[in-house]
Amino acid sequence: MREDQARRIAARLRAAGFAAYFAGGYTRDLLLGRERCDIDIATDASPQLVQQLFERTVPVGVQFGVVLVVEGGMSFEVATFRSDGAYVDGRHPSSVRFGSIEEDARRRDFTINAMYVEPESGAIIDLVGGRRDIEARVVRAVGNADDRFREDRLRMLRAIRFAARLDFEIEASTFEAIRLEAATITDMAWERIGDEIVRILTEGRARRGFELLDASGLLAHVLPEVAALHGVEQSPDHHPEGDVFVHTMRLLERLDGASESLALGALLHDVGKPSCQEKHADGRITFYGHCEVGAEMAAAACQRLRRSRETWERVEYLVRSHLRHVSAPQMRPSTLKRFLAEEGIEELLELVRLDSLAASGNLEAWEFCRRRREELGRERLAPPPLLRGRDLLELGLAPGPRFRQLLRAVEDAQLEGTLTTRDEALDWVRRNA
Repeated sequence: MREDQARRIAARLRAAGFAAYFAGGYTRDLLLGRERCDIDIATDASPQLVQQLFERTVPVGVQFGVVLVVEGGMSFEVATFRSDGAYVDGRHPSSVRFGSIEEDARRRDFTINAMYVEPESGAIIDLVGGRRDIEARVVRAVGNADDRFREDRLRMLRAIRFAARLDFEIEASTFEAIRLEAATITDMAWERIGDEIVRILTEGRARRGFELLDASGLLAHVLPEVAALHGVEQSPDHHPEGDVFVHTMRLLERLDGASESLALGALLHDVGKPSCQEKHADGRITFYGHCEVGAEMAAAACQRLRRSRETWERVEYLVRSHLRHVSAPQMRPSTLKRFLAEEGIEELLELVRLDSLAASGNLEAWEFCRRRREELGRERLAPPPLLRGRDLLELGLAPGPRFRQLLRAVEDAQLEGTLTTRDEALDWVRRNA
């Protein structure tokens, strides 16, 4: 359906005497046999002519030759062939000149993203060796890699993301350019950095992505908390896999279709360990308090990456709570029910499962929580309260600390099963108020 609408746009451009090709990632994914989600259209028509040809357009970047065309309720980016002037801010060219398809291909980031498809015939136009690099499974900068990364620092993270997601290698001179320019990545807006980090975490092969971030030097600049996990020893009885960095990479390897908050929680769950490590005379290594310390660090990291408040609060909860399940079998029924009814518990239990599998593989406490949550069901985990504040007011009690204590005590008794009706709860309050 989306391709049909894009073909209509290209056909209208061609009928008006202009060239029109599907560009960028579409061609790459076509050659790889992958699902093609984004369809951008490249043309020699000027932005002004594109706006005249189509009824519904949005001038999202006319100065850079980009117009959004709305067709059949879907939006498509239509960009005029161009060459770019000097980049002065590591993101935008200071000027653009509309030109030929050859110039357009040369200003793109990687060869695998710089090919075009003729919509009607399916013929592929490859002016930079992109097809060769797809066959060789290589991410290579177009032209001089240093120039491409100085033009747009974010391309360094994009190279990592493509290599990880597609399971490609990064061509040697391209990787060396990333390594040399890594410290400049923070010249970018942190929101753009954060978006790329999340995509590396959630688009597949997150472990490979973060190992490449680490090897390139980028990790130390964007997430020093994670880079600091290298060499932090753990007790082999709980963590036979190795240090905290190795453990975290093993966890990332198990991410599959994770939400943004779960993925960030998995990445950051142990960032408090370096500052909490204690080595004991008997050889034990402990990390008391690392959940609490790590929760604050994780929240700060997410805020630096400009994640939403909803996301960083959930990540903070996941990191703070990722060992609470260990004591679940010993919890009072009321405490256990509250724990298993918490908002975010599904993601927490999935983090617990992945964390356990990345370590000793002991899933007993996780299995206990999973089983009890299933057995109890939502109604028994969080039943409607027997009493509310207005019930205590009707008994003549004034709001205050004792007021809240009584409501909490009634809720505890209800969850424990010792109070089952409203009348029983009212009698209990009369006796204990």
